[in-house]
Amino acid sequence: SFELEFKSPPASSLILKKAGIESGAADILNETAGTISKAQIREISEQKMEDLSANDLEAADKIIMGTCRSMGVEVKG
Repeated sequence: SFELEFKSPPASSLILKKAGIESGAADILNETAGTISKAQIREISEQKMEDLSANDLEAADKIIMGTCRSMGVEVKG
């Protein structure tokens, strides 16, 4: 017997969907793949809260913003 546990989609795929882009930047130092608002960051944080190692939504926002930076997605607002 075994158990299956389904988690929410990866943060990177949620970021791509919210930003309306197909992929992140190849060179994150010199190019921007797209932009995303802080409100959209909060929506992703709320969706991913169970899967993240964060105590509150502000910490979850920071984790998601770090993922955005590593993908070359700029956070506005």
